[in-house]
Amino acid sequence: MRALLVVNPAATTTSARVRDVLAHALASDLKLDVAATEYRGHARDLARQAAEGGEIELVVALGGDGTVNEVVNGLLHNGPDPDRLPQLAVVPGGSTNVFARALGLPNDAVEATGALLDALHDQSSRTVGLGLVSGTPGTEDEGVPSRWFTFCAGLGFDAGVVGRVEQQRDQGKRSTHALYMRQVMRQFLAETHRRGGSITLERPDEDPVTGLVLAIVCNTAPWTYLGNRPVYASPEASFDTGLDLLGVSKMSTTSAMRYATQLLRSTPDRGPHGKHVASVHDLTDFTLHSQAPLPFQVDGDHLGLRTSATFTGVRRALRVIV
Repeated sequence: MRALLVVNPAATTTSARVRDVLAHALASDLKLDVAATEYRGHARDLARQAAEGGEIELVVALGGDGTVNEVVNGLLHNGPDPDRLPQLAVVPGGSTNVFARALGLPNDAVEATGALLDALHDQSSRTVGLGLVSGTPGTEDEGVPSRWFTFCAGLGFDAGVVGRVEQQRDQGKRSTHALYMRQVMRQFLAETHRRGGSITLERPDEDPVTGLVLAIVCNTAPWTYLGNRPVYASPEASFDTGLDLLGVSKMSTTSAMRYATQLLRSTPDRGPHGKHVASVHDLTDFTLHSQAPLPFQVDGDHLGLRTSATFTGVRRALRVIV
C-alpha cells in the first residue's frame, strides 16, 4: 500500500527523533512518502494532492486535531467518496487529540503507531460521519468557504475560549490544560451576553430555539479531554449518526458553576442538563444565527467572528484505519 505521512513538525507532544522513529516503523509496512508541513493549510494542500493524484491509498496524519482537520479537508475537497478516496489514519501528536482518542486509539504516538500497524495487518477500518459547516445563504457569511470538522464546532462562549488560547500560543505560551482553564475564566468575565444570549437554532419543520449564549456542535463523544478525563457535552453524539447540539441560554455565576461541575462529572450517559440547557440529538441540517458577531471555532481552530453558520451532518463521509 502506498501511503503519505503528513508530519506537523510543531506537534506538541512529539520530538523530531520520535517522529523519525515512527516514520521508519510505518515505512517497514508501507510504501511511504513523508511530507512535513511548512505553513498553516499545508496539510490540507498535501492531502488534496494525494486525493486527486490517484496513487496514494492512505494518508497518515501525525499531529494534533488541527493537523487532522486540515488533512480531512484536503481529502474531502471534492466531496466525500469513501470507496474512492484514500483512507485516513491518525497518529496523535497534539496536546488533546480528541479525534484520535474518540476513535479508541492510544494517546501515545508510539503506541498509536503500533495499533495502526496492527489495524493495517488486520485490514481493520471503519467509515465515519463528519460535520460540514458552510456560509448561510442570504447572510453576510454566505461566501465563507465550507469547512469539514471531525469532532466539534462552536459559536459563542467556547469559541471565545479557543480564540484566547490561540492568542496565548501566538505569544509563546504552551498549550496546557491550565492555560485553557485560565482562558475560560477570562472569557466568562468578559462575556457580555451571558444573561441573555443572541444565538438562535433553526431546524426544518421545528420551532426555533432562541436566546442561546453558546452553541456546541458535536460529531462524537467525548467533546474534549481534561488530561485523561473525558468531558461529555453531548453524550449521545456518535460518528455513526448526525450531529448533536448543546445550547445554554443563561450563564450567571451560579449557573456557570453548575454547568462546569456537570461537565467535569459528565459520563457517557449524562451531560449538562437543566432548564437553561437545550440538547438536540442526531441533526442532519440546521443553522445557527446570532444577532451580533460571535467567535466561531471548528475542531479547536478559531475562525474569527460569525453571525451565521449552516451545518450538515454527513454520514459515511470517510474511511479511517482503526
